[in-house]
Amino acid sequence: MSNASTMKAVERACVDLRSDGQAVTFTAVAAATQISRTTLYRRPDLRTMIEEHRHRAAHDAPLAGLNEEIATLRTIVEELAERVRNHETQLRRLT
Repeated sequence: MSNASTMKAVERACVDLRSDGQAVTFTAVAAATQISRTTLYRRPDLRTMIEEHRHRAAHDAPLAGLNEEIATLRTIVEELAERVRNHETQLRRLT
């Protein structure tokens, strides 16, 4: 995917998520565009675009912003919990 088409895909995903009343999160944009979250975070242009849409959504509806933050935090906690479980399993195998 070229830079221009990637930018368009991310922009479209953000607009679609907001118009559907869903939170604009890196996870949601990644799922909608089939672009990894790592790429979305690491590319400054994509990250800025997503954060701008998140900012707009937060100002459009204050509760939606909180819901978005909660959803993002929940995802992060779930990922951390999975990592901890994996590390615990590895430690048990080593002992």
